[in-house]
Amino acid sequence: MAILRRDLFVTWRELPAFLAQVLLQPVFLLFVFGQVLGSLGFLQEGYAALLFPGIVALTAFLTALQNTALPLVIDFSFSKEIEDRLLAPTLTTAVALEKIVFSSLRALVASAAMFPLGVWILGDIPWRTEALGWVVLFVVLGSLTGAAAGLTLGTLVPPSKINIVFALVLTPLLFTGASQYPWASLDVLRWFQVVTAFNPLTYVSEGLRGSLLPSTPHIPAWVCALALVGFLALFTATGLKGFMRRALD
Repeated sequence: MAILRRDLFVTWRELPAFLAQVLLQPVFLLFVFGQVLGSLGFLQEGYAALLFPGIVALTAFLTALQNTALPLVIDFSFSKEIEDRLLAPTLTTAVALEKIVFSSLRALVASAAMFPLGVWILGDIPWRTEALGWVVLFVVLGSLTGAAAGLTLGTLVPPSKINIVFALVLTPLLFTGASQYPWASLDVLRWFQVVTAFNPLTYVSEGLRGSLLPSTPHIPAWVCALALVGFLALFTATGLKGFMRRALD
């Protein structure tokens, strides 16, 4: 908890820079695809409403992933700041789990900020008060899963290869996560639909889209939640194993 409080204090002091870093990409995606292309008549009416839940999911997942993986690479290779944390009177695994929790909290803040920004950019966003519980559940699960995936990347990938891995991982994650389209609409491209089913971001996007737009064809909420719990367990196990290996080295 002391380590977590320190990280939160540092984030609070750098809040404007943090928000600019994590919100720039999703805000521009929402503005271009939801506002600009819609105003020009290149998109069907109502597409912005379908897009918004996916952008929130993208913000939660990628913010958590990037805020876990990149600092870990720096800590283990250049700054060696991780050594101070490993000397703390706590379990080594607790240091790794704190990374997941901290990055998830940052992702939750970024995701929450997308709702007023969505109203500002689009003028109106899909919202159902009775869906609040599901929205919170999927944003939390998406943030935790993204942070656990970042722990895996940050500890298993050599520092010299991290730029290549991010280029090869982030782009497929971005475009195969059903954030720009409903998963059910891919039945005309069955092979691509199968590919997107292996992306954890798909289940965050579908869970949020189904919660906010229940009339839109979507993956059932219980399937999305179960899939995210499975991905979370998998990435946490592999991430902890990689963290222990790097910490002992």
